[in-house]
Amino acid sequence: MTVHLEGHAIHLQGECRVEDAEPLLEHLQADCSRRVDLSRAATLHTAVVQVLLALRPTISGRSDDPFVRDWIEPLLSQEQASNAAFVLPKGLDGP
Repeated sequence: MTVHLEGHAIHLQGECRVEDAEPLLEHLQADCSRRVDLSRAATLHTAVVQVLLALRPTISGRSDDPFVRDWIEPLLSQEQASNAAFVLPKGLDGP
């Protein structure tokens, strides 16, 4: 399983598939103050991303996957939450 609860942190590890969205949701619903660590996440299924976007937990760690790091993590950051639809990663925002 790629969703691990360790203390107050939920760790996503490896390839997070559609079936990982439900345990992630259950862990966050049980305690909405838990943080989610992405440092061991390789890929995130869109269902997992939807849970993260809907519940907006505190995110820690950075994924090694360029897509997750450059596109998904900025969407999940608190600073960009209100402007997520209009924010492009650095280098893609034009000249």
